[in-house]
Amino acid sequence: MTRSRSLSGSDQAHAAASVPVSAYANANANANAAAATAGSELRAFYEDPTVPVASGVERSRRQALLLARALGPTRRADPAVVLDVGCGDGSAAALALPLLAGHRVIGVDWSQDALRRAAHRLPDVVRGELSGAGLPFAAGSVDAVLFSEVVEHLVEPDAALDELRRVLRPGGHLLLSTPNLAAWYNRALLLAGVQPVFSEVSMRAVHGRPGREVVGHLRLFTSRALRGFLAASGFTVVTLTGAPFHGVPRPLRALDRAACRVPSLASILLVHAVKAPGRAGTAGRAARRPRPRAAPPR
Repeated sequence: MTRSRSLSGSDQAHAAASVPVSAYANANANANAAAATAGSELRAFYEDPTVPVASGVERSRRQALLLARALGPTRRADPAVVLDVGCGDGSAAALALPLLAGHRVIGVDWSQDALRRAAHRLPDVVRGELSGAGLPFAAGSVDAVLFSEVVEHLVEPDAALDELRRVLRPGGHLLLSTPNLAAWYNRALLLAGVQPVFSEVSMRAVHGRPGREVVGHLRLFTSRALRGFLAASGFTVVTLTGAPFHGVPRPLRALDRAACRVPSLASILLVHAVKAPGRAGTAGRAARRPRPRAAPPR
């Protein structure tokens, strides 16, 4: 077996000097082109109407109850503004509407196809994204954000949480749900050498795990990782609980519901967090962004 030799400081300097500047420029150009291609492929994937955008009813109901309790009774003179970011077809937010009566619920998505479907279920929908120009809302203008099974699809989840934090008022509520990498059945599957449910190695087909639908998952969390990620993003976790997964085979659904009593084993992680006191990084990012309009036109 041939041993590789690590470069010393002088070796590295000599190697760098021997590479033409044009090679670095070409490498950067190729990287930028690859990133642009990947971005366009992701957008095309999510604009495809055959890609599922609806979420499980039980998870949606549990999340809506958590939010209704957090917001408390409606004040007619000052209703809360609730964004469902990544609303998809609007089915999850529509399920929450009766529990959030009197509050203003706005569906937000960048997929035009999803928004067309959501407009049949929600009183207000607006196009927006978590990168680029950001969400079309002023800093501190939103009382609560529903972020239902979106974070696992993101290339830049840190920037996305920065943007959600920007639009939330101090102490504003974040209701986030995401599949659990360490769900009870995934632990058994890994021991058997099987790819965990929810994980994907291709955008074209399912390989090595149960199921047949490709849904575009890029990131997966355990309960511990999710707590750490939210804390690092400037949120304080109030509650972390579990929800069942509607795709579990019928004979195993009772067991899946029972696993929700131990959130770290549940199929879906469901978190209620609040915006913690200011962070310099987020404040600086908000200051650099042009001030968007406070709310979409009706």
